[in-house]
Amino acid sequence: MIAGTRSIPAVVQPVLVVQGRGVVPADTPVLRADDLGVLRGDGVFETMHVRPDGHGGVQPWLVDEHLARMARSAARMELALPAESALRELAALACAQWPVAAEGALRLVCTRGAEATAATGGPVTCFATVNPIGAATLAARRDGITVTTISLGYPADARTSAPWLLGGVKSLSYAINMASQRWALAQGVDDALWVSADGYALEGPTSTLVWLSGDTLCTVPVETTGILPGTTARHLLDNAGDLGWTAAERMVTPAELAAADGVWLLSSVRGIAELRAIDGTATAPSEHTEKLRAYLGFTNLGC
Repeated sequence: MIAGTRSIPAVVQPVLVVQGRGVVPADTPVLRADDLGVLRGDGVFETMHVRPDGHGGVQPWLVDEHLARMARSAARMELALPAESALRELAALACAQWPVAAEGALRLVCTRGAEATAATGGPVTCFATVNPIGAATLAARRDGITVTTISLGYPADARTSAPWLLGGVKSLSYAINMASQRWALAQGVDDALWVSADGYALEGPTSTLVWLSGDTLCTVPVETTGILPGTTARHLLDNAGDLGWTAAERMVTPAELAAADGVWLLSSVRGIAELRAIDGTATAPSEHTEKLRAYLGFTNLGC
């Protein structure tokens, strides 16, 4: 957990805030049966880490970056996202209900709304939730993870010339992402690492690949591969100089990762998870993992 915080008691309930309705009980029905977010995964979302704000409350981390990515995703999908001020209000209201000094996961969701009205410009469905962070997420942050590589089935540059594949868009269509992780778990490992048909490591189903090569901190280029631009990874690479490193975007193979000076999957809530094995081949523990975890504010105390 975050340094100076505590785990969330079991009695603490999730938070739900609905645009136009405010705070409602967490078990309140929100979506219509014909909501296109349910029927077709037609919508966008962002998940943010909730942490103490230093003033007696909590706040979503990197909220500006997440809202900017949400806006880009919505534009690519031609989705009428509510104004940024409305999204900020939803996030702030949800965080105001969350226990002080406890970390959590804030999710902002916007669907295209009801099928019956969407075609004529009907209202979108927009809401925010805050939930506790699960034990498996905390364990991955603390202990690292093992991964298996699985193919996406197309070359690394396929999505750059096929905008309908929605490369770089964080949509609600996460069935493939979840199926990838379930398959990995069935193989006895913790997560998956997607690999292109031409053999390049790309990203995890819900995370961004980052590795250290000498004194260069690297990630996979977004523009040429169509991977989702990770907010946590971008923040880390943009500030690599604070850690005495330079930053670069490079293509990499799984075999090359095995020889790196550290390999991690970064995501907004799990934070940083060190890769301990790739396809059954152990990777050497990195002396930098704890430093990175602390720099990003994800100091795990074993909770």
